[in-house]
Amino acid sequence: MKIPFNVNGLMVDAEYNKKEVNEIFIPLLKQLALLRTDKDSRVVAYLAAPPGAGKTTLSQLLELLYKEQKLPYSFQSISIDGFHYKRKYLMNNWIEVSGEKKSLNSVKGSPESFDLEALKERIRLLTEGNVTKWPMYDRKLHDVSEETIVVDAEIVLIEGNYLLLDEPGWKELKNIADLTVFIEAKEKSLKSRLIERKMLGGLSLTEAESFYEQSDQRNVIRVLEHSSKADIQLVLTEKRELKKR
Repeated sequence: MKIPFNVNGLMVDAEYNKKEVNEIFIPLLKQLALLRTDKDSRVVAYLAAPPGAGKTTLSQLLELLYKEQKLPYSFQSISIDGFHYKRKYLMNNWIEVSGEKKSLNSVKGSPESFDLEALKERIRLLTEGNVTKWPMYDRKLHDVSEETIVVDAEIVLIEGNYLLLDEPGWKELKNIADLTVFIEAKEKSLKSRLIERKMLGGLSLTEAESFYEQSDQRNVIRVLEHSSKADIQLVLTEKRELKKR
């Protein structure tokens, strides 16, 4: 099963096998629908994973599969990427990394480059059943888009690297979700995918490798070593197949 998806402005081919679909994805979607029935109000679920693990394409596939299964209730998948601070802010604010002062833009993608308070407020509105506008990120612009999407579904799946991060501020998010899913992966297996992604966004190989060393690698390790355990733990194998732990 190979499907092209638009991921923050870039076209990405995602490939999944029947075993993943039948044994992991469809049961997960049925579980979410059942939760919605039992709760009798909107369900908010998280899909967390380190950068490069394929969570964005998976979230879009789950939305597609949900509609194909003709399950009850409406379903939307959304990303936290639109809660990055805008480029102008990142260029003009600083952070200390290993005793060295750096612009936030140089560590873009780290938890510190997100507007956490705005994200919390928007998730709170969702959990209260409100219809809300959700910001989007454009990888072609390398910035938050001026466009937003309206979120009004009865089941909302939010994907993001740090939704289960067990650190001050972020760890409060876990208790808000009705169901959490986490994808584990080995850091080395994510490196080539992340470098390729940066090159698709316009960086040279040298620039992409440099960004990986400065930012992506730190973020991958941070997510893998400092995330809370999810309700459902998935493992991304060396063959890029998902299995349940």
